[in-house]
Amino acid sequence: MVVSSAPQSINRPTAGIAFILVGMIAISVNDMLIKQLSGGYPLHQMVFIRSSIGICFSMVMVQMEGGLSILKTRTPWLHAMRGLLIVLSNLTYFTALAVISLADATALFFVAPLMITLLSIPVLGEKVGPFRLGAVAVGFLGVVVMIEPWKEQRAVAVAILLLPVLSAFAYALNQVVTRKLGATTKASALAVYVQAMFIVVSIGFFAVAGDGHFVTATTGDSMRFLLRAWTWPQGTDIWLFTILGLNSAIVGYCIAQAYRMADAATVAPFEYIGLPMAVFWGWLLWHELPGYPTIAGMVLIAGSGLFVFMREHHKQRRIASARMVNRRY
Repeated sequence: MVVSSAPQSINRPTAGIAFILVGMIAISVNDMLIKQLSGGYPLHQMVFIRSSIGICFSMVMVQMEGGLSILKTRTPWLHAMRGLLIVLSNLTYFTALAVISLADATALFFVAPLMITLLSIPVLGEKVGPFRLGAVAVGFLGVVVMIEPWKEQRAVAVAILLLPVLSAFAYALNQVVTRKLGATTKASALAVYVQAMFIVVSIGFFAVAGDGHFVTATTGDSMRFLLRAWTWPQGTDIWLFTILGLNSAIVGYCIAQAYRMADAATVAPFEYIGLPMAVFWGWLLWHELPGYPTIAGMVLIAGSGLFVFMREHHKQRRIASARMVNRRY
């Protein structure tokens, strides 16, 4: 008998779903804190402080999962690509979040699980049938409904509304890469690599624009959020930054662990818990409630994602039943 030396993917769907739920709750808190702080601090400063704190907590998890030796990797460029994808996803999403409501940004971003389903075909070799592909098309219709391209006058430009969609695409690519890396890399190590990439990129932003000299050349709120000068956190903001850093470590670990332990098409639909949470934070802190186009888009996007999950669950049950029948003979 020949035993393959290739790393085997982990298949623990229940654990993967549990981790994604915790991760999504942490992400909703992260988004709320960044939007709350976006009026007084630049994004790259928030990213630097958040990741500097987060990497310390992630290193504790590294020690618990095997020590510094688990940080060694034979695929450094793949890890670097994953880190850059997460940076791009965060940059585009939070740039939009400074201008549009939390519910709108979250709903548009939530085409990511549908994109993950599509990308899992060529990248992971997972099979996706016509029903799930149809559901993906319905989800993208929800994006069109929310953006309202036929509307001539809108409060926010289409380019800003498309930023969360671009963020979703980068996030989807990141998660299918995570699934590939997860067979050989611990979740805590994946989190450390990402936090390190955030720190490197934010230092680069500081070197170029940390003194705020670019702000006078722009009038857009999103660009000011990116380019304003660093400011030392004041009063209770210090504690908000600390919570943001701890929360960042939780997000990085849980999301990486979820996509290590289960198929992308199984885990991704559970990310939709973030939709009602975004509406809740928007209503509680900024008295924002989604309009009818946003509600309709949410229903289409979330409904299609849940349909994808049900089809995946049904397929897994059929495979399990077939295996039981085969064992009888």
